[in-house]
Amino acid sequence: MAFDIDTIRAQFPIFQRPTPLGQPLTYLDSAATSQKPQVVIDALVDFYQHFNANIGRGSYWPASAATQAYEDARQQVAHFLRMPGTHAVVFTSGTTDAINKVARSFLLPRLRTGDEVVITEMEHHANLVPWQQLCLQAGAILRVVPLGTDGRLDMHTYSQWLGAKTRMVALTAVSNTLGLVNDVQTMTRMAHDRGIPVLVDAAQAVAHQIVDVGAIDCDFLVFSGHKMYGPTGIGVLCARKKLLDDMPPVAFGGGMVRHVTFGHTGFAPVPQRHEAGTPPIAGAIGLQAAIVFLEAIGMDAIHQYLSELTSYAMQQIEGLHGVTVLNRQAVGAPLFSFVIDGIHPHDIAGLLNESGIAVRAGHHCTQPLMEAMGVAATTRISFGVYNTTHDVDRLVVALQEAMDFFG
Repeated sequence: MAFDIDTIRAQFPIFQRPTPLGQPLTYLDSAATSQKPQVVIDALVDFYQHFNANIGRGSYWPASAATQAYEDARQQVAHFLRMPGTHAVVFTSGTTDAINKVARSFLLPRLRTGDEVVITEMEHHANLVPWQQLCLQAGAILRVVPLGTDGRLDMHTYSQWLGAKTRMVALTAVSNTLGLVNDVQTMTRMAHDRGIPVLVDAAQAVAHQIVDVGAIDCDFLVFSGHKMYGPTGIGVLCARKKLLDDMPPVAFGGGMVRHVTFGHTGFAPVPQRHEAGTPPIAGAIGLQAAIVFLEAIGMDAIHQYLSELTSYAMQQIEGLHGVTVLNRQAVGAPLFSFVIDGIHPHDIAGLLNESGIAVRAGHHCTQPLMEAMGVAATTRISFGVYNTTHDVDRLVVALQEAMDFFG
């Protein structure tokens, strides 16, 4: 599939219907969740209509078909991530679930009083709170890498904090608030040089750029399906097999056991040992369809198109009087945040909604970052493969009208 925006946009049913107020929908909140193409919707319906069954244990044909589809999805994810044979894919309910699994299963048994965990100032709460709470529980120290004067991570501080007591580095590949793309490959190598494991939160990266686990060489990588045109309730933990083998399960039940007596349980091998109970079967099948959809367009083509669209949008919005884009020099992904003098972001979002334009307003689950930058909230726009320059033009007109309304 060539990057024909009209053809691509036509595959998303939500854009074929007006908003409740009768306008066309301009959806600019893909960083929160992306819209779903018809092929993903069809994959979910096909599963439920034609071979709905639980996986792994049934000896009848729908169960066999469901099991095969679920494992095919796992292989599709591995291929999409360019995953080396040293790693395995564990399906989770999302990025948050995946991070918590690593925090509770991998780090907690290894964390002692005085140990340190390194994160960055721009982390989403999902990649902050789990590590914070573990540190509080164990008496460990949470180190936070700040932004430097150039608007990017302070790499000098990062290097200094990779010490003998550092037990984990957890960092985002792309800031969900600033659009900053971090050099996770270099940061991983720096940590590994000191024997420190690394988790990469790729939730804001996988939908618009190539994520190469082999090149990054991280120990853990996590993301959610719903931000990359797949269903909600499905996520991925990609991790080194040797680490997954050593990690005790944190959820117990069916599907993750090999042999059970009243006195002992033998656990199944990786990845099943970390997938207790009925997994998100439909979600995995829908995620596979989303990956096929993205790969048909081409990740390089998507990255180029969205980069150009983001650049156009920033130029147009910065041309409005009283608008300040946060961390302008650090933007590198199809999203950015801005503030307007004298107008609260929630008021902006409310007025834009009346014009059929969906944006995100608030702290974006990055409250410490907001505090560090001296703002309580921002308006954020984020793009998907279905967005156009016409969407940007509608936004700019509506923003000017909102500014005029507030005087």
